Amino acid sequence: MSEDAESPFDELEQDPSATPAQAGPDDENATHAASELEAVFDVPVKVSAVLGRSRMDISELLKLKAGAVVELDRKVGEAIDIYVNERLVARGEVVLVDERLGVTMTEIIKDRG
Repeated sequence: MSEDAESPFDELEQDPSATPAQAGPDDENATHAASELEAVFDVPVKVSAVLGRSRMDISELLKLKAGAVVELDRKVGEAIDIYVNERLVARGEVVLVDERLGVTMTEIIKDRG
């Protein structure tokens, strides 16, 4: 979509209190699209942020103690993978928000199918 093209959700994004019922007559398509999305708002999804992976034998795993360091297949500063329902959807970076870890998306992965 070009920068000049208007998204059907622009009115809702500009006014967070706006609902599909408040959209004007010119926004019939936006009202229809927003109402279709309402059906999925409460659908639970599993979101995972994978910092890296490591392979080891079960015997090695059982020998791990508190404080052990496990080497991952990623380097410091490399993007992490973000999965939704076990499907790779984005890459991102770890961030600190009010003394808690979070993830910010830096790249959306387009459908590979």
